[in-house]
Amino acid sequence: MNPDVWAAFALASTLVLVIPGPTILLVCAQSLAHGLRGAWATILGVALGDLVAISLALFGLGSLLAASAELFVLVKWAGALYLLWMGARMWRSHQAAQPLPPAPAPRRLFRDAFAVTVANPKSIGFFVAFLPQFMDAGRDWAPQAATMAASFVALAALNAFAYAVLAARLQGRLPVRKMRQAGGAVLIGAGLYTLLRK
Repeated sequence: MNPDVWAAFALASTLVLVIPGPTILLVCAQSLAHGLRGAWATILGVALGDLVAISLALFGLGSLLAASAELFVLVKWAGALYLLWMGARMWRSHQAAQPLPPAPAPRRLFRDAFAVTVANPKSIGFFVAFLPQFMDAGRDWAPQAATMAASFVALAALNAFAYAVLAARLQGRLPVRKMRQAGGAVLIGAGLYTLLRK
């Protein structure tokens, strides 16, 4: 891949990533509720979810979602309802008697982040529209696709980590009960945002 094209791709990806969407809101919610110790598995889930989404886009599933409005809406609603369910669960599960609630098992945090990221059909549609802008028809497709996928996933993980650190810094300034409720409210907001977004 041409270095200048890669630099343009990396810059455009960074600008897209800094705008918080449902996955970043999930990272912030987990960091508010559990600190950075609860964010690592979430960040890994986001990274793997992005890798799957970009891979599906590169191999054509994005075209299928674009062609089937029913499938698009189904996946979108499933992801939104999952966010709402997680937010309600976090809101109800605060334990004010403990100095800091125990973080869920890393496997569950990873699973939740992966599911939310992959269940966002907009991300696949975005990749279908975004990636061809940086493809050179005169070069081999596979190396270009691999470079863009690896670069985007690395930038996405770094972006999620930065948001996790910012959210974790707010943790000590809020009572435990408020931290859990704030995290739950962020997830519920992310679910509503996903449902209402066109």
